[in-house]
Amino acid sequence: MTERNTYRYRLKVGRKTVCYGISYDLARREAEHQKDFSGSRIEQIGNRTTWEEARKWELRTWRNIYKK
Repeated sequence: MTERNTYRYRLKVGRKTVCYGISYDLARREAEHQKDFSGSRIEQIGNRTTWEEARKWELRTWRNIYKK
């Protein structure tokens, strides 16, 4: 059975969502984003999932954003 160890998240600055992504470690990823987006915060989306499912979600999410 594949391990559910991957988080899906959205990065927000104030009320604006600036990025969607996936990570094994949300705290580390948030610190990385802080370098480019001062004052940003990560909001976890849903529960942890497998890397494969998280990657599919990420691709679908970005495709939907760029369609607009």
